[in-house]
Amino acid sequence: MPRIQFAIIGCGHAAAIHAAQIGRFGQLAAVCDVVPAKGKAFAEKHGARFYPELKQLLKQEPALDVVVICTPNGLHCSQAIAAMRAGNHVLVEKPMALRVRDANAMIRVAKQTGQQIFTVMQNRFNPPVLAVRKLLQENRLGKLYSVQLNCFWNRNADYYRNSWHGTRELDGGILFTQFSHFIDLLIWLFGPVKQVKSVLRNTSDRRDIDFEDTGVVLFEWKNGMVGSMNYTINAFEKNREGSLTILGEKGMVKIGGEYLNTLAYQHIDQYRIKYTEADSPANAYGTYQGSMRNHDKVYKCLMDTLKMNKPYYTSPEEARATIQLIEQIMQPTK
Repeated sequence: MPRIQFAIIGCGHAAAIHAAQIGRFGQLAAVCDVVPAKGKAFAEKHGARFYPELKQLLKQEPALDVVVICTPNGLHCSQAIAAMRAGNHVLVEKPMALRVRDANAMIRVAKQTGQQIFTVMQNRFNPPVLAVRKLLQENRLGKLYSVQLNCFWNRNADYYRNSWHGTRELDGGILFTQFSHFIDLLIWLFGPVKQVKSVLRNTSDRRDIDFEDTGVVLFEWKNGMVGSMNYTINAFEKNREGSLTILGEKGMVKIGGEYLNTLAYQHIDQYRIKYTEADSPANAYGTYQGSMRNHDKVYKCLMDTLKMNKPYYTSPEEARATIQLIEQIMQPTK
């Protein structure tokens, strides 16, 4: 079978992570960026053709299989739809879109064209997360009482200076850009949420963002469980914590670290979690870091879907559910 042909739209930090995996699993045929100098340098480094406009790339690259969207969040919907209508599958970096209606439009076009939407929710592959999911599937904790999610990260003024980051139109907010992975896990591990109450504040009076820097959220799940989420980008100097604590009738467990990458503790009736410590580094973006990388596993799943028709590890509908829950959170309780 010929090598899968990829194109990358947007040649920033995320694109470099994707290019490394494309080199392992397929071929990077073309790239696109609105900044010619950056795009040309990226194309030359990876032996790809450069295009300054997506429309031009899609017209002149008819042999593509997958278009990888690594552009600002607010562009994901329109670019993914254009790529699918040109006959390509799309791999969209998180978040899939900034509005549920945009996610609906993407899913509708995918069905019309027969193309697939692949999304990136790589924290599902974190070893402690997988271990806890297995624990829950086996009902080892019995009835679940509550969960607590903490996301204490740092994004300083330099991160937002002269950037699309921080704008409501292209960024959308820290729940989309920094913490959508964590929202995804709340749904993936515990199911649909019934009710949300939230308090959102720009606690440090930041002028470099159009939205809150801190939020406190209360959840009630359809199964009766309750939970909370505390999130902020005001952690002093660096990312400090990304943790999830679960309390049940037969035990309690906490996934900790900065990116849900360690098992902080466990105390479970007649059971002990065994798992391999994560060896995947956090995503490095120059002066800051993000969630654990795991893009090798994302691409392995993508290739298994394309070549062997195996189900992809997450669906567009699941990505849409994350957007829907974020929309609920971003309507603060009055």
